Amino acid sequence: MFATFRQAMAWLHTWFGLVLGFVLMAAFFFGALSVFDREFDRWAIPATRIEPQPMPSYEAVLRPAFERMQPTPEAIDAMRPRANGALPERFDTIAYWSAYTTHRDPVVALFAGFEVPNARHPGEQIHAEATVDPRDGHVLPDDRLKVGSGFFYPMHYGLTLDWKNLGIWIVGFSALVMLAALVSGVVMHRKIFREFFTFRPGKQRLRSVLDLHNLTGVVALPFHFFFALTGLLIFAATYYFPLGHTQLHELHDRAAALKAQQTGLPHERAGVPGGLANVDAMVADARARWEAAGKAGDVGFLVLMHVGDANGYVSVYRAGTDRIALVGDGIHFKAATGELIRVDPPPTAVGRVAEFLTGLHLQHFRHWLLRWLYVFGGLAGAVCIATGFVFFVEKRKRQHAARGVQGARVVDALAVTTVTGMVVATLGILIANRLLPVDLPARGDWEQRAFWLTWALALLHAGWRSAPVAKGFPNPAWREQTWAIAALAVAAVMLNGLTTGDHLLRTLADGYWPVAGVDLALLAVAAIAGFTARWLGQRARAVPAEQGVPRAAVQRAARLSGAAARDPGHA
Repeated sequence: MFATFRQAMAWLHTWFGLVLGFVLMAAFFFGALSVFDREFDRWAIPATRIEPQPMPSYEAVLRPAFERMQPTPEAIDAMRPRANGALPERFDTIAYWSAYTTHRDPVVALFAGFEVPNARHPGEQIHAEATVDPRDGHVLPDDRLKVGSGFFYPMHYGLTLDWKNLGIWIVGFSALVMLAALVSGVVMHRKIFREFFTFRPGKQRLRSVLDLHNLTGVVALPFHFFFALTGLLIFAATYYFPLGHTQLHELHDRAAALKAQQTGLPHERAGVPGGLANVDAMVADARARWEAAGKAGDVGFLVLMHVGDANGYVSVYRAGTDRIALVGDGIHFKAATGELIRVDPPPTAVGRVAEFLTGLHLQHFRHWLLRWLYVFGGLAGAVCIATGFVFFVEKRKRQHAARGVQGARVVDALAVTTVTGMVVATLGILIANRLLPVDLPARGDWEQRAFWLTWALALLHAGWRSAPVAKGFPNPAWREQTWAIAALAVAAVMLNGLTTGDHLLRTLADGYWPVAGVDLALLAVAAIAGFTARWLGQRARAVPAEQGVPRAAVQRAARLSGAAARDPGHA
């Protein structure tokens, strides 16, 4: 089928990259935005524009908030088919309470699990969530969308397709294929070191686009490979191969019971009422133990298991912002007495590797320069995919035009939608966040609808304006949507200042970088988009005005295509 192994790798790289590049573009782009997800949250929810707070007092702040938590009516309705008989008006058997925060969070996320009476499956739980102000414990509205951590981040790994975890499976398959595309790309490019330093913007468009594709692919190659691999490893046991909860369910339960015996942390409730000692004293004890071991004492995760039961215990986990590895350093206490049960031992060699790989992917550490390198790597991946789309279309559109084939037109319209259309939709959700009424019911749902509606309009626009591609000319939708990006980015900054009073001059003067940083990034996007749109306009005016495809151009495209088959990396 192929004359050489490199030609086979070129076919694999081209078609795998084209078919799944649309998914990987979203994964890279929203992965880059997720690096600063908490900052986007503060921009989107003005009520959270306070400085990050440490884990607050359990007795003064968390306990009253926990005691008010109950499942939502929607969660109760979803649980009814899984229970025999009516569900109670109030769930009182508490399986767990937990509180989570990070060094970038101004709020605390609370989670609660309740055992379901008359459940069809033993151990069935119904859950509740809340977000509270750590200064006084008041609950923030639950219909406000955390744009960063609640939308951009899930888009990165699951495309917000929750049915049967379909989005996670799609992204996982795309990441697996991406590894093959990366390997095939290395095989294609025999002079990969030279391409690290090669970019010729003054050359013809096809050559410049291929240079940029190669450059962004080579510069961030270790980043791309590592994050595709670790992303697969992180989700492997939970979603892709959940053997412990499926085929090995009985062994899983036995292993949990054995672990409870070994660690002293009860796996199930005793069924006997139990009290709760002073949790703040337990937290202080944990911090003292971490300090004695030379570790930072920030509490990131607080868990109360089997609340109100004699088997109840309290687990205090360290935030671990002082290192890349995602560590827990858990310390566990008996709930009724505050007696120390267990200090988690140092992990094994395999455990250390797992903690490091997970921590390097999820970046919970405190290191701003490394965070910006993550953004650069994610955007480099997005540029690599975008230039791959452009190169695919530019190399074929004149040939397709001469033969009357619509393939290049379809791919170009989808590429416009995936590249510029996705950015337009992202700005659309930010603008909707500033324009929708504060008291609008289900406000977060409307913000998400604004995102998808904007993206759908970008798709319609890209398809409508793609007719010139069928004649071998550029698609004006690239330029028009780039101008839209510039306008929408400036509009988002202005609306933030007008609706909240936190305009850029104020946030810069106050040194409040989470909001100022988002505004500055939006203005940078507007500047880059404006420059790009102007350049695209100049290139469009340079295209011959007559309709049809010049014969010489078709012959040159055919020669270029043949050269690409012989040497895919340098045609």
